[in-house]
Amino acid sequence: MAAFQLNEKTALITGGASGIGKAIATVFAHQGASVYILDFNKEQGKQIADELSQQGFSATFEFCDVADEKQVVELVDRISENTKIDILVNNAGVAHVGNIENTTEADFDRIYSINIKGVFNCSKAVIKHMKGKSGVILNMASIAASVGISDRFAYSMSKGAVLTMTYSIAKDYITEGIRCNCISPARVHTPFVDGFIAKNYPDNQEEMFEKLSQTQPLGRMGKPEEIANLALYLASDEASFITGSDFPIDGGFIKLNG
Repeated sequence: MAAFQLNEKTALITGGASGIGKAIATVFAHQGASVYILDFNKEQGKQIADELSQQGFSATFEFCDVADEKQVVELVDRISENTKIDILVNNAGVAHVGNIENTTEADFDRIYSINIKGVFNCSKAVIKHMKGKSGVILNMASIAASVGISDRFAYSMSKGAVLTMTYSIAKDYITEGIRCNCISPARVHTPFVDGFIAKNYPDNQEEMFEKLSQTQPLGRMGKPEEIANLALYLASDEASFITGSDFPIDGGFIKLNG
């Protein structure tokens, strides 16, 4: 029997319309899961769901603002009326560059509402449907939750919260059949990275891309598919003995830098 199958499982993936979320939705669908792509971007989310459906996989797009508790609860309750929710991947998030002095209150509130409150809203909404049955909650943290990174004050704050929320959920619901873990990527080559470089370094994009790649000991950025494959393992029955853990996937950044 092939390993890491998600047949007859339903997975909700927030931020599933691009980057790492898109890769997770694609890998999960290919491994047999019925995936719900939850995202704020209607056009991209629907396009990905349609592409997967046309390939014969089960994929549905649902508009979702993870910062809106009422909307999240209504959506999760509606999905749960027709299917058992087996997996939640809290992937939706936004980045911010800046130290504490040049982080505005608006910046801070935006990071909090999506990166922290979004995880809270979605986890709380699914837990009531998973309790006493089984379920997997997988959160997307970051190496910024564990090590100091320059000019990432608000972002690091939010990912530190994601890490500790993971520990708390795992501890509180271990007897309810719910596993909760998180993944901590280093820099991953996503459309966000390309956009950041194009905006801030328009005249030397290739040079800056190489410089950012070399900040990791392996000498390159991660690929979204590599993060998705780790997520697949942690969501699968093969990882049934794992809960309350953080999994860095960082090209050696945490242990080998410095």
